[in-house]
Amino acid sequence: MVRVIAIAGLLVALIAAVVFGPRYLSSTDTQAPAGGSAAACDLQAGPCTWENEAGQWAVAITSVGTGDQGTEFRLSVTAPTHPGRFLAVLRGESMYMGEYPVPLKQAGDNRYTAQFTAPFCTSGSEMQWRIDLQSGEDPVGRAPEKLTFWAR
Repeated sequence: MVRVIAIAGLLVALIAAVVFGPRYLSSTDTQAPAGGSAAACDLQAGPCTWENEAGQWAVAITSVGTGDQGTEFRLSVTAPTHPGRFLAVLRGESMYMGEYPVPLKQAGDNRYTAQFTAPFCTSGSEMQWRIDLQSGEDPVGRAPEKLTFWAR
């Protein structure tokens, strides 16, 4: 009887792993379109712009020098709306190193800025980062591409 219960339990666990496993092993990318993985828009090559139901968005990044912690960046966002608790969340694109929220400050009617130093990887000199825009916990803007930059 114990053997039957053990085998039944293993079968249930195996079926659960097959059904639910891919969901937990897949990427948690909130910016990717439903049809597949999004292309990258390199912010260091120039501003990334797109339009959604709210209006026109533009995001740009500039290097403002090297500080004690590494290269400092200034992020500029032009948004068609006034999101509450507007954040840029840094996520490692070339290697996952956690999530780092960067609060954006209003610098004009629909302009927001932030100055930050991206965390650096101790195992290499370059790290590609992705920026996701959020209002609190909710994504905003829904860029059609991943907003990326390189920290060296």
